[in-house]
Amino acid sequence: MAGTITIKNGYVFDPLNEINGEIMDIFIKDGKVVRELSAAEMKDIKVIDASGMTIMPGGVDSHSHVAGAKVNAGRAMRPEDHYKANLQKTSLTHSGSGYTVPSVYKQGYDYSTMGYTTVFEAAIPPLEARHTHEEMHATPLLDMGGYLVLGNNFFMMRYLREGDMEKAAAYVAWMMKTHKAYGIKCVNPAGVENWSWGKNVSSLDEANIHFEITPREIIKGLTEINELLGMPMPVHLHANNLGHPGCYAITKDSLKISDGVKTRQDMDVEWAETKIDPSRNRSVYLSHLMFNGFAGTTWADCESGIKYVADYINNKDHVVTDSGCTPFGEATVMTGDGPAIHDLYTLTGNKWSNTDVEMECGSGVLPFTYYKSNPVHSLQWAMGLECLLLINDPWKTIMTTDSPNGGPFTKYPEVMTWIMSEAFRKQTFSECHKWANDRSTLGGINRELSLYDLAILTRANPAKTIGMAHRKGSLGVGADGDVTVYNINPQQLDANNYEALLRTFRKAEYTVKDGEIVVVKGEVVSLPGKRTYYSDVHVQDEREKEMLVDVKDWFRYYTVGFANYPTPEKYLENPTPIQVNGER
Repeated sequence: MAGTITIKNGYVFDPLNEINGEIMDIFIKDGKVVRELSAAEMKDIKVIDASGMTIMPGGVDSHSHVAGAKVNAGRAMRPEDHYKANLQKTSLTHSGSGYTVPSVYKQGYDYSTMGYTTVFEAAIPPLEARHTHEEMHATPLLDMGGYLVLGNNFFMMRYLREGDMEKAAAYVAWMMKTHKAYGIKCVNPAGVENWSWGKNVSSLDEANIHFEITPREIIKGLTEINELLGMPMPVHLHANNLGHPGCYAITKDSLKISDGVKTRQDMDVEWAETKIDPSRNRSVYLSHLMFNGFAGTTWADCESGIKYVADYINNKDHVVTDSGCTPFGEATVMTGDGPAIHDLYTLTGNKWSNTDVEMECGSGVLPFTYYKSNPVHSLQWAMGLECLLLINDPWKTIMTTDSPNGGPFTKYPEVMTWIMSEAFRKQTFSECHKWANDRSTLGGINRELSLYDLAILTRANPAKTIGMAHRKGSLGVGADGDVTVYNINPQQLDANNYEALLRTFRKAEYTVKDGEIVVVKGEVVSLPGKRTYYSDVHVQDEREKEMLVDVKDWFRYYTVGFANYPTPEKYLENPTPIQVNGER
């Protein structure tokens, strides 16, 4: 039967159901987890014997850069990147290339090989949403969605400056439906608009030119609108002054803005069974804490400020963050933060590109390499791991590399192993510049995360944070039949044998998607369908009509006609709208 399978006798780690290494059987029927199968159903189905192995829900990456114009610019900018990783065509799969920025087919296969089944693109420029969806459509095996960049959008800044929250909310709702996007992304609020004029902002209360609105006002406004609409996920915030010595302070102050904002997640979905509340309870989702966590005043005296932000997060319940780890080696920096890219260009002299996406946002791309011998790079490696080890509650953090900014997602196995093995960290410390130890707290941390913790960081919490825990990140009845089987026996796990952990995390024993076996021992064996999620947000018709009068009037300044602005559903592979803020 299609999408029907039994995975037997494995050690199950399912934090949303508080299952911590129990030996269990997982039953999947027609692509969904079920409580049991009948004797007749058991006769002809596929069976995976996972005896002595670890079972987790399929991996969920809530912050990666895998589709869109800037990602494709990264592919085009780096021909040398494509020589270093090639994938040969088979009777089933396409060929592919690319190490830090793989081609669309290869990235789908690479994620699946590691046990991931769901990936969200972290920054969709509205005008380039069609391009983004075309690339997500072509990426095999992964359920996908993306966050719409709105922090420097002309209409948002105008409405927030005027204090017209109803029009602002109507605009956000219309934009989500128009571009088939899932959540709100805010990048360097007020600063990217200033970059259109060669400037930036440096404090939360510095107003930008023309709109005369501050980062504080934008963050506060977007957070309140997000909850007014009942969006699935919190505002995904890329804070100001990213990558500058001392930026931890503005990051910490930015998080305070959302403190006290009551969360409201209003989705009309069927929820899988879980033992803990799967709905989100955070009002702000801070992106790539590592890049926003520098202390010091210059590159000469910079040090880790992660401990200060982590202390704040440890004592607050409205914040969740992803780490943005830097696992050394080649990367491609790509961001909607144009000033940050220019700063890197002045530091490195590397080739770079910078784009102003009309009245909506901007972006930049630059090749980069992180060296163990470089003092700042070694410090960044330590800071990325601090993000995951200094925050006490793993439900407040998510493991990422901000791929490909800190490094490609194919380096996730290294990050997983570092946070589980102090011995591996010490080995890497011995190869690093001494700043990694001298200017961070990592050397004094002996914490080793467990497989249960890892399942939170890479499955349960990403799903819960972005409002996908109704079907992702768990193995409860009603959840999608997405499962990873790792060849790890928890009873024999030796954190000192980190080479074995690395090998295991690089190639899952099995990856199951919607009840279909898609990967066996690192080889793709089937290509079932996929879904693209977006938020279909409802507001009163009158509010939308009033707002559209403004939008249509300003559209004479766009390079595309209003009729060509929306992204039709035909651009999406199996479009799956999430009904938000609708009348019951």
